[in-house]
Amino acid sequence: QVQLVESGGGLVQAGGSLRLSCVAFGVIVSNNVMGWYRQAPGKQRVLVADINTGGRINYADSVKGRFTISRDSAKNTVYLQMNSLKPEDTAVYYCKFDGLTFNSWGQGTQVTVSS
Repeated sequence: QVQLVESGGGLVQAGGSLRLSCVAFGVIVSNNVMGWYRQAPGKQRVLVADINTGGRINYADSVKGRFTISRDSAKNTVYLQMNSLKPEDTAVYYCKFDGLTFNSWGQGTQVTVSS
């Protein structure tokens, strides 16, 4: 059974920074594709960034140069460092495990950026 536990969300002013963490249980983050997604009110859930087993990283155009995804194998944790935050980054952020036969989502963490 895979369990993903996110933390690190909160309220921040525009221009500020937050770091989200996703601790994984039941799966090794370095052996799988792990990603961060977000869902703003009334909108679909969309990819923010993901990292594959080889370390290749994809970012949404809207966050390139501001957000950084990384992983710590020793802590079995995936991070999302978010800098220069904008009000439009306000959303619930979800961690996702992309397996060969199934996917799994965390419970989400709220990020609110005030102007």
